[in-house]
Amino acid sequence: MIKKILTLALMLTMLTSCGFEIVNTGFRGVKTRFGKVSGGTLDEGLHFYNPFTTNVIEMDVRVQKTSLKTIAYTKDVQNVSVTYALNFFPEKDKMHIFFQNVGMYWIEKIIPQIIEGTIKEVVGKYEAVKLINTREDAVAKIKELVSVRLQKADVIVTNFEVTNFDFNNAFESAVEAKVIAIQKAEEAKNKTVRVREEAGQKLIAAKAEAESMKIRAQALAQNKSLVQYEAVQKWDGKLPDFIGGGTGNIPFINIKK
Repeated sequence: MIKKILTLALMLTMLTSCGFEIVNTGFRGVKTRFGKVSGGTLDEGLHFYNPFTTNVIEMDVRVQKTSLKTIAYTKDVQNVSVTYALNFFPEKDKMHIFFQNVGMYWIEKIIPQIIEGTIKEVVGKYEAVKLINTREDAVAKIKELVSVRLQKADVIVTNFEVTNFDFNNAFESAVEAKVIAIQKAEEAKNKTVRVREEAGQKLIAAKAEAESMKIRAQALAQNKSLVQYEAVQKWDGKLPDFIGGGTGNIPFINIKK
């Protein structure tokens, strides 16, 4: 009788432990007993369990990539479409916590919520035009906050990029028109400065010429022979072909007897 009981107990033990699961590379296992998470995260490899009461669920822990788009509003209520890309993986020894608290599809529930909330928070601190001009600063803040907040949720970020800030067409046209207007105003300002400088230079040149003429006039008035000197300086050395007046004198040549 005792032998039969022992044999039955051994058979029952074998039946209750005959289930096994191989957790593949790049995955971790979560054991549930009657639907409730039991124990910690199972590593890669072979694991035995009771198939009547227990189940083993595999969860991916490899680096994954997601690329999504969200709408955010600036401080001055301009809507902007933000496209981002994220590479990430979960803390491998905490998959049982993910499954227990969030479920099998934890990525869809955690990642967008944290990232999009962060993007909207940061974008909301900038006015639209300033966001365009200081985009790199805004992206750096988003990256820093996303990394910290996902790490608190047991998600490790390997790379995060904001790939595009896209404003609506009406706003982009208004910004472009404003930029063009500023450029034209700057060009007009530069032209005004250039005209003033040129006018100033002409005025200086005119004053210098007037002063030169005044000095020359005074010199000519004080020294009559200087008139002849000036004429000689300008003479090309040729005698005129015709001399009017009938006197036959050659001008500007004074020969003393």
